[in-house]
Amino acid sequence: MTNDAAAARLDFARDLAEAAGAKAMDYFRDLGSLSIESKGHQDMVSIAERFAEDGILGEEFGGETGSSGFTWVIDPIDGTGNFVSGIPAWTVVIACVEDGRTIAGVIHDPNVGETFSAARGGGAYLNGRPMHVASGVTLKTGSVGTGFSNRVPGEGITRFITALVAAGGVFYRNASGAAMLAYVAAGRLIGYYEPHMNAWDCIAGLLMIEEAGGRVLPFDGKTMLAEGGVVLAASPDVFGDIEKLASA
Repeated sequence: MTNDAAAARLDFARDLAEAAGAKAMDYFRDLGSLSIESKGHQDMVSIAERFAEDGILGEEFGGETGSSGFTWVIDPIDGTGNFVSGIPAWTVVIACVEDGRTIAGVIHDPNVGETFSAARGGGAYLNGRPMHVASGVTLKTGSVGTGFSNRVPGEGITRFITALVAAGGVFYRNASGAAMLAYVAAGRLIGYYEPHMNAWDCIAGLLMIEEAGGRVLPFDGKTMLAEGGVVLAASPDVFGDIEKLASA
């Protein structure tokens, strides 16, 4: 990877996410006109026009293999249930990976005008200002984001929440895993745990957390792209505590 390649893709991803978010807000303000079938199509077209040799993988379309070694990983709307219910808690998520390693990520929340972004080795930013994970925290002084889906049995997350509360902690969920990961990077949440996430929902946020000084549970990038996996990320102050609760 060259710094120029990562920077160019990050700038493009940021612009695309904000443009897609503005378009999505038009639909959100008039949900009766929403066409679920078209969600994300323009994102794919825009990337194909700008980086024709890159691959594309996303929730709304199957993977397209490229020849450049770069692959775009997209969720046009993370938090679709919130979106269609009129709840303003959803995001546009775009990441770029090189040979399975995330090099750039953007999470844009048009509901509040916030754009979280990161490039590997280049730091993490919120609306252009550096962001950092929480410091000087314990399980009792912050909230831990949680998520779950029907892809895995629910007993695991139920045990985790029970153990977290018993340890004096507080759990938080807004149904957009990407947003909650961004909140960890920004220091708003002290950590996040979900037994299974798809790559398009998590790899952008995981990069941000690393670049913001946080810890993430190690994962194989290519396996994550193909199958998804466990996601655990947090401030270094509480990563070990959350990991123990998750494995209990």
